[in-house]
Amino acid sequence: MPRPGPRSGRAGAWAELLRLPALFTVPGDALAGAAAAGARPGPRTLLAIGSSLCLYEAGMALNDWADRAEDAVERPHRPIPSGRIRPAAALAAACGLTGAGLALAAAAGRPALAVAAPLAGSVWAYDLVLKHTPAGPAAMAAARGLDLLLGAAATSGGARAALPSAALLGSHTLAVTAVSRKETTGGSVLAPLAALATTGVLTRLVGHRRTRLPAGRWAAAAPGLSGSHPAEGTPGARWDVLATALGAAYAATAARPYVHATLNPSPPLTQRAVGGGIRATVPLQAALAARSGAPATSLLIAALAPAGRMFARRAAMRKVSIT
Repeated sequence: MPRPGPRSGRAGAWAELLRLPALFTVPGDALAGAAAAGARPGPRTLLAIGSSLCLYEAGMALNDWADRAEDAVERPHRPIPSGRIRPAAALAAACGLTGAGLALAAAAGRPALAVAAPLAGSVWAYDLVLKHTPAGPAAMAAARGLDLLLGAAATSGGARAALPSAALLGSHTLAVTAVSRKETTGGSVLAPLAALATTGVLTRLVGHRRTRLPAGRWAAAAPGLSGSHPAEGTPGARWDVLATALGAAYAATAARPYVHATLNPSPPLTQRAVGGGIRATVPLQAALAARSGAPATSLLIAALAPAGRMFARRAAMRKVSIT
């Protein structure tokens, strides 16, 4: 058995298993979903965030339980193969967190539960069946898109208006997950190159405000309806500037490690590309909220990025993986 490392304490082992620094990428899903639905975040949005956090952590625990034999060979330092956490405990945590996530979604209302149920199903399907199949990245992308729709459904009672934002976030997740499939072996040029191209397309798309805002509090302040460009100095123009700036932050976070992994697809650089893609999720969520005409929400989401980095440094857990 490998000798325990510096994070051998029980709390440290669970923090490592659950990828706690990655939790800061989760609340932005629900907040961006609420923004896309044209609704102010409220108590039901908080319930959706709680549900998202539980289901995300369930996926992390289940991931390591399902991969315990593989990790014993490729990642023996992880909590389960190193003996710091028993497999049964990780599986029990996954079950309990899934139940808690569904309960919180139910408390947010039937529309939220109607989204949370397939979200939980996609998490379990990915970890137990689909992860090592060609459908794996698509399943992960669907889960992230559903997480955004969960915030919309909980906040406004409907998720249709948030479908475009969910598709954009899902596309980013698809690209990152495709790169992550080679993070232990390296050797893939196509995956980081495709992720780089995806980043460029998404940066272009999130920099332009939606031409049709959902009915609600933003409708009266939307002079750019029917595809017209907002006049300089109007709220729409300011939102465009904010969305463009956040889109640039997204590109800056994701693109450079993708370029490095494309030029040298070694395991360390591929792992850095995955980490950069995960960190880029937050500015992308913020850009989506700004694109939907919710500047305050977008700035709140953007603030999660430095908070996550600070937490990771203090917890000595700067390296985060989704696999």
